Amino acid sequence: MTSDAEAAFMAGAALHALDTLVRYEPAWAGAWRQRLALKCAAAAVRLAGRAEDEAALRDAWHLRSPGDDPGPSGNILGAWRQLASRPPVVDAKRLAEVVEWLGLRWDDGFADLPEAIDDLVRSGRPAPFAAATIASRVVALWPGAEVLAWWCADFLVAQKLRWAKPVPLLMAQAFAPAFRTGDGRGKRIRPGEQKEFEGAVCLALVRGADDALQLASELSRRAERLAEVMPRLRAKGAGDVVKRLLDDDAVAGSLTTKSLSRFGARRLFERLQTFEAVRELSGRDSFRLFGL
Repeated sequence: MTSDAEAAFMAGAALHALDTLVRYEPAWAGAWRQRLALKCAAAAVRLAGRAEDEAALRDAWHLRSPGDDPGPSGNILGAWRQLASRPPVVDAKRLAEVVEWLGLRWDDGFADLPEAIDDLVRSGRPAPFAAATIASRVVALWPGAEVLAWWCADFLVAQKLRWAKPVPLLMAQAFAPAFRTGDGRGKRIRPGEQKEFEGAVCLALVRGADDALQLASELSRRAERLAEVMPRLRAKGAGDVVKRLLDDDAVAGSLTTKSLSRFGARRLFERLQTFEAVRELSGRDSFRLFGL
């Protein structure tokens, strides 16, 4: 059984290791954050009682027409994509947008959320405990707002550590053993529900940071391969496609740009597959998605 002090020490060490990578900001950091955002969104959708998995969420987001509503589950993914792509600056308009995407209403007590986050940022509480506090406060405001609670927890971790952009971590761990009583096999511990919650957040950050670092190692290797084959890409617009692959979880195979037609994009992705520089993520023969 891990004590709270041990859990806090482990979380501090894990976040320190992650902090080194975050500050380095490799070229593929955008794809890394967005893939972590997808994992968190899949857990959030599960928590909301919906059935979409990562593949279905990816489809809902990347295959929709411009301006189309991605649906309730797609909006959940949108909230995590926003978290991962923008600096962690407290902005009431931004938070209100996230609240709406998550199916909540700003006037259900969330108007004081920016001030609560600011107070915790200015406090001397370490990042894991500040994250646990804001998650508990959100659920205390509205018991059905647990998904928002985890969004705010990752937002606060980024603020406390002064990261340029948040790294989605905690939502993906909500069903992990860290948040289970009885040595990981009992009832799920929700924000503010059990006295063990702060220690559980610390352990979840350890697991989340480890998962994030493993994903980073994998994407680093794939990005190196992509860089190796770039000189062999003769298609106009190839540089733009490579940039998008480094910046996002997935790119539609039907992508068109000012210098690249849909047919040209298809040939480019086929060539990249031949070089083993990208993966096809959908498993389909049409409406295909590609990524590192």
